[in-house]
Amino acid sequence: MSASEPRAPHAEFRRARMIRFSDCDPAGIVFYPQYFVMLNGLVEDWVSEGLGIDYHALISERRIGLPTVRLEADFRAVSRMGDQVALGLSVERLGSRSMALVLRCFEPASGELRMQVKQVLVTTSLESHRAVEIPQDLRAAILRASRSSAA
Repeated sequence: MSASEPRAPHAEFRRARMIRFSDCDPAGIVFYPQYFVMLNGLVEDWVSEGLGIDYHALISERRIGLPTVRLEADFRAVSRMGDQVALGLSVERLGSRSMALVLRCFEPASGELRMQVKQVLVTTSLESHRAVEIPQDLRAAILRASRSSAA
């Protein structure tokens, strides 16, 4: 499998999450920017737990950033305070300096999609703020996770 091939749609890193009071607007439904906060946390968990790369060390010691350069969101159904949801992340494309992710929030039992984001991250030097090659250990971990999830 080449590094630029799409990942299998079922190669998904998942986390359960409860919708909290702090996620919601006065109507008791998720205030849409809070989804971006939840999904940013999911990316951090994916790197640290799913890929086995210390996210904090990647940023603070290795000085590699993962800024978002493109974000496309679709909101399909409301999530309310107290709802148990699942957050999922899959790699749609892995390039030399960027990766395209599909992140989603859904009801775990029924699979009802609440919202979905297509996000492009670029690996950058936090010293120069310029794009750099995806570190080899990060690339290898992404490919390994994609293969093991697809098996």
